[in-house]
Amino acid sequence: MSNGDIFLGEVIGTAILILFGAGVVAAVLLNFSKAKDAGWIVIAFGWGFGVMAGAYTAAPLSGGQLNPAVTIGIAIDTGVWDKVHIYIAGQIVGAMLGAVLCWLVYYAQFQANADEKIAQPTLGIFSTAPAIRNTVANLMTEIIATVALVLPILAFGLTKGLGVSGTAILIVSFLVVGIGLSLGGPTGYAINPARDLGPRIIHALLPIPNKGTSDWGYAWIPVVGPLIGGALSGVIFNAAF
Repeated sequence: MSNGDIFLGEVIGTAILILFGAGVVAAVLLNFSKAKDAGWIVIAFGWGFGVMAGAYTAAPLSGGQLNPAVTIGIAIDTGVWDKVHIYIAGQIVGAMLGAVLCWLVYYAQFQANADEKIAQPTLGIFSTAPAIRNTVANLMTEIIATVALVLPILAFGLTKGLGVSGTAILIVSFLVVGIGLSLGGPTGYAINPARDLGPRIIHALLPIPNKGTSDWGYAWIPVVGPLIGGALSGVIFNAAF
């Protein structure tokens, strides 16, 4: 894979991931959305479908990693680091692009936030926030949830035929749904630094009326936690498998 293909694949795939993921949260949370109050199960499946669509689209170009934590875990497993920065750059740019696309899709609903009577904070559409703000607990949650993502992804590579058939991406998509349902309650399961940081930057920049804070004091946790989780997954996989 060329550097250009890797970068382009990760941009496109991660943009699709965030368009679906942020889009389903916007659908559930924003006033005047037809899916208003559809609930957590809808959000979990929306993110899973986003992973599926993004990864299948990016796979021919870059392999469809779409997540710096996955990229770090694979690099630790294989010992190949020369393209890690290209993957991560593409993922962050793609996440930012996907956030902009979500804003455009729900532009009218975001503009309705100008009405003070129904205005609501919008950060939760773009990035994560903890249900209970506790630095140690929040960081542990993101580390553990990311290991629950990346370690199985590495192990799936040991099952002959999954990668060739393309079934591995489908299984990872359901894995993301499962993580959302089981482990997403405490922090909103970022499990992906690009997924959280890129859209948070866009949230800070977009002219959304009454959008509220971008919560930069918390922003390091959904970046550092998944990176630690991805690294631990690579170490555990090398040691155990």
